[in-house]
Amino acid sequence: MAKHLQTGQLGERLAVQLLESKGYQILETNWRFSRAEVDIIAKEGEILVFVEVKTRSTAYFGQPEEFVTPQKERLLADAAAVYMKDIQHTWEFRFDIIAILLLDPSHPQITHFQDAFFPGI
Repeated sequence: MAKHLQTGQLGERLAVQLLESKGYQILETNWRFSRAEVDIIAKEGEILVFVEVKTRSTAYFGQPEEFVTPQKERLLADAAAVYMKDIQHTWEFRFDIIAILLLDPSHPQITHFQDAFFPGI
């Protein structure tokens, strides 16, 4: 498996562990719709949370969270709309980013940005 895929999978596992440690209920991982994939769909209390995980082994080209582009936000919003329709969603939702920097893989730097963006605004 390619190194960048292994890095991404490690980051997603770390993100799930972080969310679970904060009391989130994980509903889905790697949920796909069309060209979009939502890394994690979770609930924090009654809030539905769509989480984009960005993992990098270096900050040379920028921080991990800087790689969530407006196009990625639109794709996530489209996927979220379908997911919410499928489950007949009637409560609050938000989009979070979990940024993971693996400069030292034994001590990853993990930052959770709650309510990180709202597509279209």
